[in-house]
Amino acid sequence: MKLTEQILTNPQSAPAPLDNRITLAYGDGIGREIMESTLAILDAAGAGLEYDTIKIGKEMYLEGHASGISPEAWDVLRRNKAFLKGPITTPQGGGYKSLNVTIRKTLGLYANVRPCRAFTPYVKSHFPDMDLVVIRENEEDLYAGIEHQQTAEVVQCLKLVSRPGCERLIRYAFEYARAYGRRKVTCMTKDNIMKHTDGLFHQVFDEVAKEYQDIEADHYIIDIGAAMLADSPGRFDVVVTLNLYGDIISDITAQVAGSVGLGGSANIGSHISMFEAIHGSAPDIAGKGLANPSGLINAACMMLAHLGKGRIAERIQNALLCTLEEGIHTADLYNEAFTKQKVSTSGFTQAVIQRLGQEPSRLKAVRMGQQSKPIEVQVKPYVRPDKKLVGVDVFIDWADGNRIPAELGHQLEKLAGEALQLKMITNRGVKVYPDGFPETFCTDHWRCRFVASASKVDAQGSGMAYAAPVAYSDITNLLQRLTIAGLNFIKIENLYEIDGERAYSLGQGE
Repeated sequence: MKLTEQILTNPQSAPAPLDNRITLAYGDGIGREIMESTLAILDAAGAGLEYDTIKIGKEMYLEGHASGISPEAWDVLRRNKAFLKGPITTPQGGGYKSLNVTIRKTLGLYANVRPCRAFTPYVKSHFPDMDLVVIRENEEDLYAGIEHQQTAEVVQCLKLVSRPGCERLIRYAFEYARAYGRRKVTCMTKDNIMKHTDGLFHQVFDEVAKEYQDIEADHYIIDIGAAMLADSPGRFDVVVTLNLYGDIISDITAQVAGSVGLGGSANIGSHISMFEAIHGSAPDIAGKGLANPSGLINAACMMLAHLGKGRIAERIQNALLCTLEEGIHTADLYNEAFTKQKVSTSGFTQAVIQRLGQEPSRLKAVRMGQQSKPIEVQVKPYVRPDKKLVGVDVFIDWADGNRIPAELGHQLEKLAGEALQLKMITNRGVKVYPDGFPETFCTDHWRCRFVASASKVDAQGSGMAYAAPVAYSDITNLLQRLTIAGLNFIKIENLYEIDGERAYSLGQGE
């Protein structure tokens, strides 16, 4: 068994991380320059860290490691509590996997934390008081990467959302707000449409929020929430959301703040966490002394806080703010109004080191609040619910004739058998049988919903179409009849009631 498979199947086998020893990787492009700058500042500030270096990125890709990291590097990563990572370059062409995604999923880095602050007037922004944090779910949602082409015309991507995944992330967001003196946590979902996946995230948010009465909690539908982030970011403090939405809005907020080049991020796990700048490897300026190390410096400060060294992080960040405030800027920040000295990467590094112990006078100084140890969250114990099988959705690849839904419907009604009955057929989620409309465009992809037959419901005496249980053998027998009839079923999705509640979506028009 490969080492990564061992981690995934038995995460408890991971060795205990060391608090003062971290893993680092220089990465590609400007990575070495900004990492050397960051390490010099950490050492000058008295961080007291020791380093284990691994190779990642382009060199590893070209050596034949499809994920950009060698198997030997996993041992080092697992041994230490934190990983400070430089930006990488992924070679063009197919066959190369995302290193970030591989590390996040393999090591269980469930929360992506992206602070976003304006540095006006030294970095142009329309919102000088902007100061918020986006906390994004990091492992699930559409980024599970489970896709299939099911018919000639239709492809599918599965959106997976779990209760433990939601709870762990949301609890982290509230604990983060409490640790850093933040006043409010805002949840963003699209649960007016995705009532079960996004609905679960919103439901868990409401449940967890009740345990944090000292922190304000509210919710926005993601589309209006994203618009408000771009228009009025000052109304937000901590935003917690699902994976895809978080990916999008964290870039929106960084762009609005004007601080993409200065931003750092954390990928938090229960055992190991990864810290990096949000910008890329910028190979076009590599080796020229032009790179701004601020993003990786800020990421390193997030790492220090995570390691319980919040006061050192505070000292470094305030020195960085003093440097910006005094007009000592790298080329990317140059502006005639505020730049007094344009410096190289090394010049900027020395300027920050010289200002350790100072605080800014115009920009808001960094205060770590109560954060003196890693944020830990505990998910509630699993309680197995009552789960009852009440039907099945059978997805069929059918492109015969003129694709008239009634033709397929009449055939399926005859094949349903005694235990089941055809409830409806949908195409791309819209009910087209019975009582569909001819204007509805139909592809070759049909969802056919079967539930307990009327005679079975009557025998149960409930009078409810979804109350009677369905046997798994009823479903397998149905699939056998469909096969004999020459109907190509793609997949099935069982329909359940969980704790007496319908646990599947209705078709549009059902």
